[in-house]
Amino acid sequence: MLGLAEAGKRRLAYGFWRYGENDVEAATAMLSLARESGIDHLDTADVYGGHGGFGGAERLLGTLRQRAPSLFSGAFVATKAGCEPGTPYNSSGAYLKAACDGSLSRLNAERIDLFYIHRPDLLTHPQELAETLDGLVAAGKIASVAVSNFTVDQISALSHYLRAPLVAHQIEFSAAHIVPLFDGTLDQAMERNIAVAAWSPMAGGRLGEGGPVAFARVRDALAKIGAEHGASPAAVAIAFLQMHPAPVTPILGTRTPERLREAVEAGRLSLSRAEWYAILVAARGEEMP
Repeated sequence: MLGLAEAGKRRLAYGFWRYGENDVEAATAMLSLARESGIDHLDTADVYGGHGGFGGAERLLGTLRQRAPSLFSGAFVATKAGCEPGTPYNSSGAYLKAACDGSLSRLNAERIDLFYIHRPDLLTHPQELAETLDGLVAAGKIASVAVSNFTVDQISALSHYLRAPLVAHQIEFSAAHIVPLFDGTLDQAMERNIAVAAWSPMAGGRLGEGGPVAFARVRDALAKIGAEHGASPAAVAIAFLQMHPAPVTPILGTRTPERLREAVEAGRLSLSRAEWYAILVAARGEEMP
C-alpha cells in the first residue's frame, strides 16, 4: 500500500524534512542509497525547506525528478498541507485546493500519490475537510488521502463524512515516545486498516549516543539487545516499531549513509516478545501492570 507496511511486511520510508531546495547533491546521494536499499516511499511536506523556507523540500524533489527520473521509478511520494506560516493551521477548502496545486507544481508531478493533512485545523469542520479531500481525489490531483497528528476522535469525525478511504495516519512514535501504544491511536489504525507512518523514530536523536539522561534507560536496553543480536541500537529501535502489528512504517530522516544502513539493518532483526517488552518497560520507567 503506497510503499507503507502491510501485515507481515516490514517497510521503511525516507523523509526530506531536513532538506532545502539547494541540497541537490546530498539528496541525490541519499535518495540513491534509499532506493538501492529497497525504500520506495518518500515523505515530504510543503512547509519543509530548511534555509530555503516554505516549499523548499518539494522544489528539491521536483528538481531531482527532472535530473534523475529513474530514482522515482516505482516510488510513492507523499506530501502534506494545512500548515500555514503565521496562522498556524488552515484546512479550509480554498486554502487546501491552492496548497495542493502549489505542491503539484513544486514536485513536478501530475498527481500526488498520498496527500496528508499535516495537522488538525480546529476551525475547519470535518465535513468541509472531507468534501475538499474528496474533491481533490475526484479531480485526479491526489491518489490517496491521509492525515497526520490527528486524535482518535478527529479521525472518527473526518471518516464519518469522507467518501474516499483514509489510508494512512502519520504520528510521532518511538521508543522514547510510546503514547500511541496507549491512547487508542494504533488500536484505531488496526480496527480501520489505516497504515501507520512513524515520524522521528529515533526521537530526534535522543535515542542516540549522547542523548538526554532522561532516556538513558531506553538507550541501555537498545544497546543490550543490539549486542545480543550483533546489531546497532538504532536498528533495534527501528525493529521495535516495525514489530507492532498495526503495522508501522518508520520514516527515516538521516542525511548520513551509515545511519541509513543501520536502520535498514532492522529488517533482519527478529526481536522476541520479552525483548520488545523490555524496551517498553525501559521507556515507561516501570514494570508493566
